[in-house]
Amino acid sequence: MFITTKGRNALKIMLDLARNEDEGYISLSEIAERQRESLKYLEASAKQLSAAGLVVSARGKSGGYKLARRAEEYTVAEILLSGEGTLAPVQCIESGCENAGSCMTLPLFKELDEVIMNFLTSKTLKDLLNQN
Repeated sequence: MFITTKGRNALKIMLDLARNEDEGYISLSEIAERQRESLKYLEASAKQLSAAGLVVSARGKSGGYKLARRAEEYTVAEILLSGEGTLAPVQCIESGCENAGSCMTLPLFKELDEVIMNFLTSKTLKDLLNQN
């Protein structure tokens, strides 16, 4: 499993929105400034979060993004998946493999995938906020 910039930025956006949720809609430029991230990269992640229904967006002068649900209702897994598409440690878990029936390593990687997903599903956005 390798979490790319897309996944990390999705998590950063969600954490920033949760931390500042009392402000209503928050512009990506504000988030980019606070997180010291490229606005361009955050725009791509925000689009994926919106498409996944994790955030609500509004256009206009006082527009921006806000959480669609309460922070404790989001798992880290679903946030990362919105940016990554998969968190599988090896490609064959997602796409299958012609050698799956005889692959001696597949059971190990399936178990690792389960451990990863169980861990990331057990952590909520609120849990991450409470760590700081």
